[in-house]
Amino acid sequence: MPAADLAQHQQLQSLYASHHGWLAGWLRHKLGNASEAADLAQDTFISVLTGGHAPQIREARPFLATIARRLVAHRYRRQQLEDAYLAALACLPAELAPAPEERLLAIEALQEIDAALAGLPAPVRTAFLLAQLEGLSYAEIAERLQVSSSSVKQYLTRANRHVFFALPA
Repeated sequence: MPAADLAQHQQLQSLYASHHGWLAGWLRHKLGNASEAADLAQDTFISVLTGGHAPQIREARPFLATIARRLVAHRYRRQQLEDAYLAALACLPAELAPAPEERLLAIEALQEIDAALAGLPAPVRTAFLLAQLEGLSYAEIAERLQVSSSSVKQYLTRANRHVFFALPA
């Protein structure tokens, strides 16, 4: 193993040994669930490992807490999305309800779209959702957002392009 890789490995090992217990406890206190806290603590360190940011960390605990907060927020968003989808399915007659495999694929697709939309400014994201979910026209969206129809057209072009290129083929 090259010296640089060895140094980074030792740095990560030291970071984990010094702060994993604290992070897991902090998350347990925030979430009230030990197993979820343990999962998120591991996910936080995996994020540090895959992000390659370990050498630049100056204040480990605030850095780890920031990553953990983002992961918690992501997990809650994902759960809200799944709950909303399942609530919509509950309104369907049993014979129209999709099979469990189809449900899982739909939830995964919704999560991918949600992640793609998260990278857009709020008005662009809102315009996209109003067009796709509520079927509103450019004029109706413009009225809701208090912008021009040409702005809505630009928003939807940007959102469609962004979502198209963000999703796997």
